[in-house]
Amino acid sequence: MNAQQLWKALKHRIPDVDRDDVLGAVGLESRRTAADKIVPALAIFGAGVILGVGIGMMMAPKAGSELRSDIRSKLHRGKEGSADNNGAGAETGAGAA
Repeated sequence: MNAQQLWKALKHRIPDVDRDDVLGAVGLESRRTAADKIVPALAIFGAGVILGVGIGMMMAPKAGSELRSDIRSKLHRGKEGSADNNGAGAETGAGAA
């Protein structure tokens, strides 16, 4: 009788026991997936990036009002640039057809 057959036999006899209970009784644990390792690492990295950006902005040599106005103007220019690029792409596509 191999391990799979043994597991099936035990599962039918004891329906409330799952795989983790059996592994825990033997002193083992189930195998971790890649997501179990990557997701916490990415969360910590993201939190570090956000914290670093915040500290960097607070330590900037500009005053807070100047920094906010600079960010606002760069965001506004970025939106205008993306709208110009979208319009230019549509004109080029229409002219090409």
